[in-house]
Amino acid sequence: MAKPRPEFPPAAAIRALADGEGRLTLRATPGARAEGIELADGRVLVKVSARPHDGAANEAVLALLARALAVAPSRLKMLRGATSREKLVQLPR
Repeated sequence: MAKPRPEFPPAAAIRALADGEGRLTLRATPGARAEGIELADGRVLVKVSARPHDGAANEAVLALLARALAVAPSRLKMLRGATSREKLVQLPR
């Protein structure tokens, strides 16, 4: 049985939560049963199935966010939160 494809909120809605310099604060949930991105209470919640081992969850968070924004994962940069659930990501302009 194939994994269901995650549904994403509109890219414009995600970008609207970034600050004036294009930095987006998000909360990551590694080891989730289902992957996806949600907008709740003005926050971005990213759920990934990858475990937080050797940066695998961080890479999965950036890859999922890149898919939702329709950009290459290399265009996103994690500024803060490599070992935390709270992350700060620089979005491309």
